Amino acid sequence: MRLEKKVALITGGGTGIGAATARLFASEGANVVVTGRRAEPVTAVASEVGGVAVPGDTSDPEHVAEAVAAAISAYGGIDVVVASAGVGFVGSVGDLDVDAWRRTLEINVNGPMLVSRAALPSMLERGGGSIVLVSSTSGMASAPASAAYDVSKAALIGLTRSIAVDYGPHRIRANALCPGWVTSPMGDEDMDGLGALRGISRQEAYRLATADVPLRRPVSPEEMAACCLFLASDESSSVTGTTLVADGGGQAVEITSKAFGRDYL
Repeated sequence: MRLEKKVALITGGGTGIGAATARLFASEGANVVVTGRRAEPVTAVASEVGGVAVPGDTSDPEHVAEAVAAAISAYGGIDVVVASAGVGFVGSVGDLDVDAWRRTLEINVNGPMLVSRAALPSMLERGGGSIVLVSSTSGMASAPASAAYDVSKAALIGLTRSIAVDYGPHRIRANALCPGWVTSPMGDEDMDGLGALRGISRQEAYRLATADVPLRRPVSPEEMAACCLFLASDESSSVTGTTLVADGGGQAVEITSKAFGRDYL
């Protein structure tokens, strides 16, 4: 039981990485508080793991305060935060809707900052803790027409480092997790769009999108949950202020050399 008697607050916990993390953490002994914008899946996941559901939008400071208060009321405090809530809108700087830009930053950056800030007093009181911010490889390399998403995910890496530097002396660690393509509702939506464009199925779209990734496949929410578990547990007690890339090896590929292929070597 790597998280026995620990209390974890997980945002975006109704689906995808957040839901998989809630399930894994609970199986490892954690008491779990789950929040997310859609009440039905958040409530279902919390019920499944015997945790507490607090539906709402983490870009709203009042909701964040409510979620933290619920964790303290139910379990006495907070030891772990996993901020996995996120959205993505298509658009370059020249054509992106300004409201979409603002909304992306509100959810993807302000939300994790607000949750982390609200949880810090309890972590300080309990003598330490771990914060995991789910960023993306899009925070390290840009995709076409993805300005708001790319900027927001890069900002999370900076936020991670700032928290690590400021609160490391208080035994609070902060790390960023950077997945590539994940077989989550957000990934499925993107693959459905690619599939419609190319006339192929969702699974074929995933294969196309990861054709140059060394593992030749997307990652699963459960694999990302395992990364979150490592970063949340004492197994990573010396790890803070860093970025764990879990993308099947995509960031290792030097894309301009792909034109040569294996036959050149």
